[in-house]
Amino acid sequence: MKGDRIILSQRQMQRFEVMSLVEAGKITLKEAAEKIGLSYRQAKRIWKRVREAGVKGVIHGNSGNPSNHRIPKELRQKVLELSQKCYGEFNDTHFTEMLTEREKIGLSRETVRKIRRAAGMGPKRKRRGQKHRKRRERKAQEGWMVLWDGSPHPWFGPDLPPCCLMAAIDDATGGILAARFFAFEGTEGYLWLLRQIVTRYGIPISIYQDRHGSLKRNDDHWTLEEELAGRQEPTQVGQALRTLGIQPIFALSPQAKGRIERLFGTLQDRLGAELGLAKVTTLAQGNALLPAFIRRFNHRFAVAPCQAEKAWRPIPKTLDVDRAISFHYPAKVGLDNTVRLGELLLDIPPRPLGRSYAKARVEVRQLLNGSWKVYHQDRLIAKHPSTTLQEPIRAQRRNRPQAPEANSYNWVYQASAQPIHDKPSG
Repeated sequence: MKGDRIILSQRQMQRFEVMSLVEAGKITLKEAAEKIGLSYRQAKRIWKRVREAGVKGVIHGNSGNPSNHRIPKELRQKVLELSQKCYGEFNDTHFTEMLTEREKIGLSRETVRKIRRAAGMGPKRKRRGQKHRKRRERKAQEGWMVLWDGSPHPWFGPDLPPCCLMAAIDDATGGILAARFFAFEGTEGYLWLLRQIVTRYGIPISIYQDRHGSLKRNDDHWTLEEELAGRQEPTQVGQALRTLGIQPIFALSPQAKGRIERLFGTLQDRLGAELGLAKVTTLAQGNALLPAFIRRFNHRFAVAPCQAEKAWRPIPKTLDVDRAISFHYPAKVGLDNTVRLGELLLDIPPRPLGRSYAKARVEVRQLLNGSWKVYHQDRLIAKHPSTTLQEPIRAQRRNRPQAPEANSYNWVYQASAQPIHDKPSG
């Protein structure tokens, strides 16, 4: 209402017109109540006010006055101060949760959003329409399919070097099964995830993954043995999956594994904000924060599977998990009864009765704790103290031209100060 001019909403105009028909005797008050969607008693009150005050009778008495349920000015100011000083990197929903959990301030997400927008604080991320893609239905049972990936990102702030968060989720529930920060996305991270999943939950039926060089052979080099077998040997991670009987499924695009991609988008938003709040600057500090965060994240976002029965397979009693999920290097014992891997020499003790292992084909394993074990025909024959885990590479052996295995490609352990990556696929 401005001066003598009265501004009515469409609903108020409708009520005044209907009450005018009642005043003119064209309809009854009962019919008027039905037309404006009110009870007879309420319509009678409005009709009385219209007869006494005219058009002003359809205007509510509290119009233009502040609501009795408005947030106190002091509380509004406190929310803005917390948002600007402590929780500037938190989105509206995440900030609302932190207000409830840490600050003991119970406000709705919409209220918090309005307070922020009124103060000129825009949304953390702009939303835009997505291209149409057909949604893949979740697996019905927990443990039927696992999705895993790595997300290189400046997790500890733009002023610190980026690192890689590697995580695995269950397709049926969307819950995080395991996650850990590593310096880069590589074999060690995937083997660590696999061991955590298998020892905590069991063996999944399948794993959905991209074509990273740690997961899939992307080279076109074949050894003589591979040509005779008609297939390339898998990567280190692929060998572990084959030993455990897990089916690897390779995605052809990032959108094909959209659930794990969306997970990392959410984690870069929520986890990144909490890492900043806790002033985390190192991998060790970040990994120490992860367990509590994962519990809260799963409680907030995980869903119940369609079927209660789980598809995880138990670990066979005959399976040595440490050996199955480790770095694998086929090798040949030298005439001096040692196995050479790059600059690393592993001494092989004599067989029973003092016989030599020279020229014997052996299986060398580096466990995830860094220690070494050497097997001959599935029997442990040697151990070696722990060394730093290094990323294996597929490199060409420098043999003599007349050697039977000349120009063949094999997994080679590179003992160097810096890890050497498997080359990713694009």
